[in-house]
Amino acid sequence: MAGLPVEPLLEIEGKNEEKAEEDNNDIYVNDDNKQSISKGALPVREESDQVGEREMALPPGSSIHRSGSRPQLDLSKAAIQGNSEERDPTILLPNQSDDISHLALDIGGSLIKLVYFSRHEDQSTDDTRKKTVKERLGISNGNRRSYPILGGRLHFVKFETSKINECLDFISSKQLHCSGIECHHWTSDSTTNRNAVIKATGGGAYKFADLFKQRLGVSLDKEDEMDCLVAGANFLLKAIRHEAFTHMEGQKEFVQIDHNDLFPYLLVNIGSGVSMIKVDGDGKFQRVSGTNVGGGTYWGLGRLLTKCKSFDELLELSQKGDNSTIDMLVGDIYGGMDYSKIGLSASTIASSFGKAISDNKELKDYRPEDISLSLLRMISYNIGQISYLNALRFGLKRIFFGGFFIRGHAYTMDTISFAVQFWSKGEAQAMFLRHEGFLGALGAFMSYEKHGLDDLRVHQLVERFPMGAPYTGGKIHGPPLGDLNEKISWMEKFVLKGTEITAPVPMAPPGTTGLGGFEVPSSKGGTLRSDASALNVGVLHLLPNLDVFPLLADPKMYEPNTVDLSDHNELEYWFMVLSEQLPDLVDKAVASEGGTDDAKRRGDAFARAFSAHLARLMEEPAAYGKLGLAKLLELREECLREFDFVDAYRSIKQRENEASLAVLPDLLVELDRMSEEARLLTLIEGVLAANIFDWGSRACVDLYHKGTIIEIYRMSRNKMQRPWRVDDFDLFTERMLGSGGKKPPPHKRALLFVDNSGADIVLGMLPLARELLRRGTEVVLVANSLPAINDVTAMELPDIVAEAAKHCDILRRAAEAGGLIVDAMVNTLDSCKENSASVPLMVVENGCGSPCIDLRQVSSELAAAAKDADLIILEGMGRSLHTNFNARFKCDALKLAMVKNQRLAEKLIKGKIYDCVCRYEAAQVESS
Repeated sequence: MAGLPVEPLLEIEGKNEEKAEEDNNDIYVNDDNKQSISKGALPVREESDQVGEREMALPPGSSIHRSGSRPQLDLSKAAIQGNSEERDPTILLPNQSDDISHLALDIGGSLIKLVYFSRHEDQSTDDTRKKTVKERLGISNGNRRSYPILGGRLHFVKFETSKINECLDFISSKQLHCSGIECHHWTSDSTTNRNAVIKATGGGAYKFADLFKQRLGVSLDKEDEMDCLVAGANFLLKAIRHEAFTHMEGQKEFVQIDHNDLFPYLLVNIGSGVSMIKVDGDGKFQRVSGTNVGGGTYWGLGRLLTKCKSFDELLELSQKGDNSTIDMLVGDIYGGMDYSKIGLSASTIASSFGKAISDNKELKDYRPEDISLSLLRMISYNIGQISYLNALRFGLKRIFFGGFFIRGHAYTMDTISFAVQFWSKGEAQAMFLRHEGFLGALGAFMSYEKHGLDDLRVHQLVERFPMGAPYTGGKIHGPPLGDLNEKISWMEKFVLKGTEITAPVPMAPPGTTGLGGFEVPSSKGGTLRSDASALNVGVLHLLPNLDVFPLLADPKMYEPNTVDLSDHNELEYWFMVLSEQLPDLVDKAVASEGGTDDAKRRGDAFARAFSAHLARLMEEPAAYGKLGLAKLLELREECLREFDFVDAYRSIKQRENEASLAVLPDLLVELDRMSEEARLLTLIEGVLAANIFDWGSRACVDLYHKGTIIEIYRMSRNKMQRPWRVDDFDLFTERMLGSGGKKPPPHKRALLFVDNSGADIVLGMLPLARELLRRGTEVVLVANSLPAINDVTAMELPDIVAEAAKHCDILRRAAEAGGLIVDAMVNTLDSCKENSASVPLMVVENGCGSPCIDLRQVSSELAAAAKDADLIILEGMGRSLHTNFNARFKCDALKLAMVKNQRLAEKLIKGKIYDCVCRYEAAQVESS
């Protein structure tokens, strides 16, 4: 399967115009969504160090506290930009000064884990629109520091400890040991780096300290292992929305942790031994228990009994095992019957390896697969039981498991989960962490100076899943990918067979998978392991300019997606829709780039990459975290941008805008001749009719072949007959115009979430905005930050408004007040001569580049604009049906859309295709 960045990045980012860095697997999307390309293909292998074994020396009850004066890294406003089940993503550090170290290490007995920081300057510029919006809305830059703000990313890399020289070469090649000094030509005898210090944890920080000094000229500053482990866990649980998950009977379910209700919890780290840590807060924890029966026990006994040469080989054997051949079960004792009186089923293990007592067999007579599974169950069950008993002892609600013993292995997680559920009688659940392999390294990294972790909020982290090195057999195969051309070459080698994706194994040293040198799995061939959890870790982008939409009635209960993709039938249907749309989308994307040979090659690579994503998600819907239709549609747009298709519908949007603007003056004249009530109805009809122009709908694309944009618009308007399928127009009219001779006050500010270019914005939403302006309501047009299908963007709107303003004084004055135009030419034949209050018409970005919108993560300028808004109008299928149909707000809300999908019409409104939705909901009054 293609699709995992293997040097996952925990990325903290400011705005950036840079192209791809020369970085191993640096996959990230900056504020402008320019995508750097993966160069690395490191295996994703979760293996914590042997901390459990050494930590056993700490007596239970010994409390450890982090020093408040410790120098720390500035992770304030960190955000994940980002794929959810991929391990070890990237994080962006926007507020990090330039006097920092770049690297932290966790050097364990088996693996070296690196977390390193790469910087990029903030090269963003403010246009007139943004400056005016900031001034009017009172938006500051939010810069608390006097020194320059730098953006950057946190990258995650692993090496085998036995190949530490490869790790040192990697550090040297990237100048990661230069401690923030600009030393592009560093050499081993450079005086500028003589006193450099790198934070490190794990036993190897002591064992290899001299080697680091000799090879790189740096000293290792040793950090306490448990200190780092807990700090890393706290950071991830607070920062990443889908970090924690449960795993029962092969089913993953993500758990959203309220960071205000995180503590206390039990962290169970399963290394060679097991440590159980009660975490009471940031920097406040104590090791309360542990056991010497852990991952080392499983590996050691397994090696003696099965002759397996690696931990992963032992795990693979367990997948094919039958423990009932060697374990004594309850049914063996009671003649195949349950012992129901005490709640034991016949299949319950009464004694691990118990049958070996009575069987007249030697070791060679038992299958290694059965031995491996029996061992795995014995150790996992006991760890689960001891963990639950400690949670019960301290009254802890949450138990998180991590460590190299787990490494994403589905059966291991299932076994631990079963034990916790069994002994707690279903009252407790085992939870696991997607990034658990990097807890120590991340904690060591956070021990640097200027760390502001408390400022971090989950809504500022976005995880994305670009294509990494070829992915097959549950592992990453192949050398590092250097640039876009190399990535395209890899995609061209992929073969899609049903839901299995295979790729030729590249020319790499025998027994390795490229940089890092992990062994290729010895079985299962080139197919995805059906039992492997294989949670993909994407690229974590830290976006300080994202915020929670402040008008949500209950942000904690808000769920953006209307369509439930946990229903396999729904999942199959929408995957089919996206697959069917793919050829036409590729044609449009290639045409937008001039139809060149390069564009055709990139278009083909995009199609293969997105098909690989769909195949991965069909096989494991939770592979990228909790999957919703909004995420699926956004994934398609991100994949387009990854292959340098910035705006696939650029020329189509421009053509439709021009055609619509040409007929706008006549429409405005027609509207101004109407009575107030007739005009309001015509405006809503116009929005619904114009919403038919949607290149994301197959039915609408077919219509485009049967007429011009104006012909289709007129046809659509002629069919606008009430009652609509969802029809709250009378309620909306009463709020706008009043009843019984009483005129209600106008809304103070309206947020109009616009949808498509062309007739949708020009003939639908702009006339409606004009009507609100005429009534004295401030209007804010909310548009995409980045292109998605034929949706209009915030960058395109000012030009459209300026053209429209040539035909209307209301729009012209409002646009000038809102900073959209400076000197508009007024058409002297304009029929709109009435005076209008100079209320502003503004444009703000919504913070996303998708046909849908998740209101938990919107731009800071939209959040600021919302604070004084008392009316929201959500228009279009993506923003008001696919998402937010069930959302409730603190202000009046109007949801307008034409349903252009038969299945959605049937499921959502029990209607048919082209039915209309006009759903009005008055502001929710907070109960006292």
